[in-house]
Formats: sequence, structure tokens, C-alpha cells
Amino acid sequence: MDIKFSEMYIGQEYSKTFQVTEEKGYAFADVSQDYNRLHLDEEYARNTMFGGRIAHGMLAASFISGVLGNDFPGCGTVYLEQNLRFVRPVRYGDEISVMIKVLEINEISNKIKLSTVCRNQNGKNVIEGYAYIMKKG
Repeated sequence: MDIKFSEMYIGQEYSKTFQVTEEKGYAFADVSQDYNRLHLDEEYARNTMFGGRIAHGMLAASFISGVLGNDFPGCGTVYLEQNLRFVRPVRYGDEISVMIKVLEINEISNKIKLSTVCRNQNGKNVIEGYAYIMKKG
């Protein structure tokens, strides 16, 4: 999907669901160089407040980037700012729905403020925040 700036409106929504797999977790660790044992070592993580491994929070947050760049609004989107608050852990095997909602549109600067929420398969928010993007057309 590729939405033009002129086609966007306040209140417009889009969502897409992703599977959080161990394979993605290990690939993310390699790309980010974040080898925190909390994400990769079950024996270690079992003795933490989470009682087991959790996925990298930024792995789940990166799904937001994928939606903005590929789906909504899509190609040509320039990511300007992202605010994130991690409210619940994400575990391997979770299904994470990225939900985007248009909050503000500045027609002079072509900037758009979006609500960015990631919710798990149980309907619980795991990440809450907002993004500013720029889009032409």
C-alpha cells in the first residue's frame, strides 16, 4: 500500500500483525549487537522478574518502522521522530499488532503525527508512543 499525503486524514487507521519468533530474535541480536542474556538464555532469564526469556523491545518496535515504510503510508515516508514506552514484555511466540492512527497533519511542512501502538494477541498494549513522519504527494 502507498498512501499519498493528500489522501491522509485525521483519524485514519491502519494495522498489521507480526509473529515474534526466536529466529527474528537471534537475527535482531546479530544486527543490533544486543546479546543480553535476558533475550537469548532461557536458564538465565528464568531467574529474572520475567520468569523466562523476553524478546528485544526494539525488535517489536521495529515492526512500526516496517509498517510506516512499506504499508502505511508506505514508500517515500521519512521517519522524523519516534517516542516509545514499553508497557509489557514481548515473548517469543507472541503475535504483535502494530496500530497506526493519524493524529495531526501539517499541510505546510508535510509532517504528520501518528499514534503508534503495539498490542499482543491478548489485546494488551506492549508498546505505546507516537511518531512524526514526512510524506510528499
